[in-house]
Parts: sequence; C-alpha cells; structure tokens
Amino acid sequence: MAVPFLGWLILPFYFITSGVYRNWPHLADGGEVARFFAGVNFVGTWDELFFICTCFASLRRHFGVWTANLLQATIFVSFLWELGYQAWGPLLTAPFAPLQGWLFARTGSLLYVLIVHLLFDVVVFLAIVHARHPGAIPIFLV
Repeated sequence: MAVPFLGWLILPFYFITSGVYRNWPHLADGGEVARFFAGVNFVGTWDELFFICTCFASLRRHFGVWTANLLQATIFVSFLWELGYQAWGPLLTAPFAPLQGWLFARTGSLLYVLIVHLLFDVVVFLAIVHARHPGAIPIFLV
C-alpha cells in the first residue's frame, strides 16, 4: 500500500507545481472525466502487458533479471515521458518501473503487478482532476 500512499502524497504536488497536468485533457464535463478515467486505466493495463510481459520477459531471455529490469525500466520511463510525465516526472517513474519488474520477478503474478499499477493510476487520475478542478476532490494536501 506504500505505492498508492506515496502517489497521494507526491503526485498532486508534481502535477500542479510542474504544470504537466496540462499535458492531459481539460475535462470539461462528467463524460470527459469518465473517458479519462477509463483511458488512464486502459493505458496502465497496456503498460504492464507491454513492459512486463513483452519487454521484461523478452529481455530476461538474454540478460539477468536486474539488467533486464533496468532496461525495461528505461524504456518505460522514456514512454511515459512521451506520454506527458515530463519536468521531474522521470524521478517518479524511474523507481516505479523497476519496482514493477521486481514484483513480477518475485511473485510471478501479473495480476499483482497490475493491481499495484492501477491503484497508482487511480491516484494519478484523481491528482490530474484535482489539478484541473482544485475544489472538486478535496482529498489532497496541495
């Protein structure tokens, strides 16, 4: 549960102070918010299917676990940079990506990795909505 808590603590500050929340849609009405929620969760699921099941698994065939994990983490952080996690976002994603690879290597469970990611993405979603509409979700410290 540390990952969602750290996200709750850090993400609103990150999105608001860096201004990178503007890299995501404006969210003018409830329909846009609902589509954004679905999109965030879809991308989070795709992330783990691609970066763990494809990149990490493929790299493990050629490298040791930690080398494969660091390589997939580098690709993951680069992808998220392009997706909009800019400014100091890589400082957040750099520890998250190898953590996910480590969880998968340790547990062998994609479901566990996916649950951790999607819990974090709920906080991402809430933090971006909060950054766009500060009074809408008064659960953050910033």
